[in-house]
Order: sequence, then C-alpha cells, then structure tokens
Amino acid sequence: MSAPAPTPTTKRAARPPRPKQRQKSLKKVAPAAGPEARKRAAAILEVLGGARTTTDAAEAIGVTLPRYYHLEARALEGLLAACEPGKPGRGPNPTRELEALRKKCARLEREVGRQQALVRAAHRLAGVGPVPPVKPRSGKKRPRRPTARALVAAVVLKSSEPTATPPSAPGSP
Repeated sequence: MSAPAPTPTTKRAARPPRPKQRQKSLKKVAPAAGPEARKRAAAILEVLGGARTTTDAAEAIGVTLPRYYHLEARALEGLLAACEPGKPGRGPNPTRELEALRKKCARLEREVGRQQALVRAAHRLAGVGPVPPVKPRSGKKRPRRPTARALVAAVVLKSSEPTATPPSAPGSP
C-alpha cells in the first residue's frame, strides 16, 4: 500500500482588511441636532419607555396633545426608515457615472467614424460619388415678427374708423 501523495497547499491571496465602521454613540448623535429637537426626542422616548404620560410629555415640550401625537408618528416613521436594510454594494457616485458616460461617448464616436469609413468604401465600390457634406446653418436667425393679438386688433380698430354716412330720411328710400 502506498500513501497518498501530499498535495501542496496553495495560499490564497490575502484580501486587504475591511475598514471598520465606527459605531455612533449617543454622545456623537446628540450634538448634531438642535436643542428643541433633542428635547422633543427625549420626551417621545420617555413616553415610549413608559416613564412619562403623553399629556406630561406634551406639556413638557409645549405642544398640544394632537401635535404631540403627530410628532411621535413622525419620529416613528424616521426610526423605521433608518432601520430599513441598505442596498448591498456601492451607491451611485456622480464622478464614476460621469467617467462611464465619457468612455461611452468616446466609444460611440469611434463607432461613428468606423461606420462613416464603411459608407465611403461602399460608395467607392459602387461608383457613387462622395456625399456632399451638410452645410451648417449660419448662426443668425431671422428676427421674429411680433404677432400679438392686441397689436393686430389695434391696427384693425385704427384702420376701420366709421365713415360718416348721412342718415337716411324717414321718407326716402
């Protein structure tokens, strides 16, 4: 019996370590908000934790009870939105998108040049003369003539002044 030959162990390429995400502590979150927002958030959390009643919290932050319930609903919506799982992978980056669009533009310009060369070659083979280039329009545009209805009406009113016609006599035809 022969022993199986030892297989050489292959080393995998070491990945660079992932950057660790910093945990946001409450001390770092609180200074970002204003004092009124912190006061409201504390009151809402105290109500949700059972340490205070809704009436006491509404009085403490100086709002009516319906307004307190509205603020509480908005706070819970924000909490739920923040708890949604994020999309995997990198988010959209405008500089990367711009670079990708520039590459695409350069590729399409090369393709246009290639197609134009193929058209010229086909014209030579068919014995057709070259297509004359399209003349670019001059940069000047004709001035637009004003056709405002009010101006037209003013001209019509000025030109159609009533002519003095003698009134007909009651007995004459």
